[in-house]
Amino acid sequence: MNEIKRVGILRETKNPPDRRVPMSPDQALAFRQRFPQTDLCVQPSPLRGFEDREYQERGVNMQEDLSHCDVLLGIKEVDYTTFLPGKTYMFFAHVGKKQPHNRKMLQAIVRNNITLIDYEYLTDQHGRRLIAFGRWAGMVGAYNGVRAAGLRYGRFELDPAHNCHDMQEMFAGLKNLNLPPIKILITGGGRVAQGAMETLRALNIREVSPGEFLEKEFNEPVLTRLDPDRYVKHRQNKPFDLQHFFHHPDQYESTFKPYQKVTDLYIACHYWDPKSPHFITPSDMQESDFNISVVADVSCDVEGPIASTLRSSTIANPFYDYNPKTGQEEPAFSSQAHVTVMAVDNLPGELPRDASRDFGQTLLDEIFPYLLGDDQKGVIERATITREGKLTKPYQYLQDYVDGRE
Repeated sequence: MNEIKRVGILRETKNPPDRRVPMSPDQALAFRQRFPQTDLCVQPSPLRGFEDREYQERGVNMQEDLSHCDVLLGIKEVDYTTFLPGKTYMFFAHVGKKQPHNRKMLQAIVRNNITLIDYEYLTDQHGRRLIAFGRWAGMVGAYNGVRAAGLRYGRFELDPAHNCHDMQEMFAGLKNLNLPPIKILITGGGRVAQGAMETLRALNIREVSPGEFLEKEFNEPVLTRLDPDRYVKHRQNKPFDLQHFFHHPDQYESTFKPYQKVTDLYIACHYWDPKSPHFITPSDMQESDFNISVVADVSCDVEGPIASTLRSSTIANPFYDYNPKTGQEEPAFSSQAHVTVMAVDNLPGELPRDASRDFGQTLLDEIFPYLLGDDQKGVIERATITREGKLTKPYQYLQDYVDGRE
């Protein structure tokens, strides 16, 4: 990559708007101090979790026209009509799985000779992701699940997370809640699940083992979390191997059904591959002993492992009901016979200040040294989907997608 002299932070253009930003005002100041050879400009925006004045007060250059910048940073997908030809863009592109709704965007990237670096593929030499918002998705998703349960059971009302100034204010709302003696289940073991656990631990809920969760009754709310070996097994009963499951998910079947019969609030935080088994089918939800009344689908795999996730929901309208008899969507909280669903697909956007600070610090510490210096470990290279409008070798499988042939 050519020497980078100027970096620009884009105004988010996806609708509904996202209030996150790659760097907070304090981090923009730190960037200038740590990388004095590179100028930084921020495009004004009335929507960010941080106001323009917060950047201006720290002496950060605010500029509408970023055409002089070499690299442009955003968060969500960029409006393809706004691309500046020949530039390098870095954002969550969501094209690696050939997502149909982003085909035109990738075509525009190719057409405009753009270099695209996708945050999702910034990894270390062992394939571990270096930067993500997963923790914040889990934290807000669990909060929304508890919020839905309060409304569903008529016990309490929590302020929406996006109305809270930050994480501390959100957690303050959890104090002294009157939760009924429900059983709360989390699936997953990564950053998302750990974020959900942070929120639920703020409630001081008793944590029990999966075995206790299945077998015992409690007179207080309890929580358990399942790693993959607890909700799937090899079809030939071979010993569970996590890496084998990741690479060969079609060789596994679900063992989740017993948990359907005892869980009240289910918070789904697992990674799911389309070849993986389904956890909750439409027929499961029609059975008389199906007990789950609220599903907070943080993973939000539409038409995926959980039948009730018919569509993603929005920050403004996070809940809807699933009617097990018809398999159709109904208004939220419209019947006790329904399952209430939370399936917001941009949950970290509800806590934009905290999530952005966390993200920006990782950019400063783990990404910018490679982007602005020597990429000797291939961090930037592995995440580069196109270079000057051409698909790089690891991503040439996207050519049919770009050409519109699939």
